[in-house]
Amino acid sequence: MVRVITPEDAVALALDVAKSGLAAGEMPIGAVVLSGELVLGKAFTQERTLGRRIVHADLIALEQADAMLGFARTEEPLVLAVNPEPCIMCLGAAVTLGVERVYYALESPNDGGVDLLAKWHPPVEQPFFSKPTDIRSGFHRTRSQQLFRHYADGSGPAGMRRWAAGLAGL
Repeated sequence: MVRVITPEDAVALALDVAKSGLAAGEMPIGAVVLSGELVLGKAFTQERTLGRRIVHADLIALEQADAMLGFARTEEPLVLAVNPEPCIMCLGAAVTLGVERVYYALESPNDGGVDLLAKWHPPVEQPFFSKPTDIRSGFHRTRSQQLFRHYADGSGPAGMRRWAAGLAGL
């Protein structure tokens, strides 16, 4: 029998990955994709490392999970856990992969996509292409804010440090 990881546990895993990203000089954004206890993908944002913009932590973790699964379905629901609210691009990828649960630490008012996803009402939802049924936030909020505070005080690009400062509540 597979043990289902709690939302708190899932976001804690994402925060561990975010901490690794911060240590590598990246924004402290980490994501994991889980099925039960099985980690199908995990990544931190890699904009500085790869010199590109569409390398969000959640998107990379979702791509890893997609490569592992192919067209197979899992017995346990797919879970995406990330520290800031996913953007609409990453939520679109989550819908495409069949993620049923999304958990995160902090709302991201400038670029979070949860409110936009809530307004999406396709005429026919397919079991393989539908909105997550469980989206919740607030897990490990303080720990996530501390990572963003550390980044905001660092040497990253000024605009990204301001964004991080906003997430940190500064």
